[in-house]
Amino acid sequence: MNYHDLLMNRRSVRDYEDRPVPHELIESMIRESTLAPSAGNGQPWEFIVVHRKEMLRRISDESKKNILSRIAANPDDYAGKYQTMLENDAFNVFYNAPCLVMVLGRSGLKNLHVDCALAASYFMMAATRRGLGTCWVNLGTEIKAPDMIRDLGIPEDSQIVAPIIIGYPTSIPSAPRRNEPNIIKVIV
Repeated sequence: MNYHDLLMNRRSVRDYEDRPVPHELIESMIRESTLAPSAGNGQPWEFIVVHRKEMLRRISDESKKNILSRIAANPDDYAGKYQTMLENDAFNVFYNAPCLVMVLGRSGLKNLHVDCALAASYFMMAATRRGLGTCWVNLGTEIKAPDMIRDLGIPEDSQIVAPIIIGYPTSIPSAPRRNEPNIIKVIV
């Protein structure tokens, strides 16, 4: 796959075949994602991989509960647009994908979000190159229950930056229309 095809085929996939992604394949994509640049070559990213469907459902339910609580406390919360969807017991924030890869790192690092976002982008491109679909599901960051944090093995001083679902797509969505770049100024 050439670079242009890679960019055109990297879409947010929300419909997956019901078949597992081999863990060895996930590990090879994680290795490739660590080739991403990071501030001062700090490489702050860490990864948690979840293949178990029951755990994926638990994380989804935990996230939904916490986001709905946040919306109740602040009706102007940006997540309010998802309220109806989140109130649906059948809705899974991970769209029933067979695997979730969380990119996380130690809280308080100045460039943590940028560095982890770069690693997440590399991971999604690595998946696309292999014919897999991904979607960054920010709704999956809302994990607060101590038992869930323990079961996932999230270090006490870490935060989830990028929960990425991955699987074999049933179809690849078309690329949405993109705005023209807004080049503010060219200095020659």
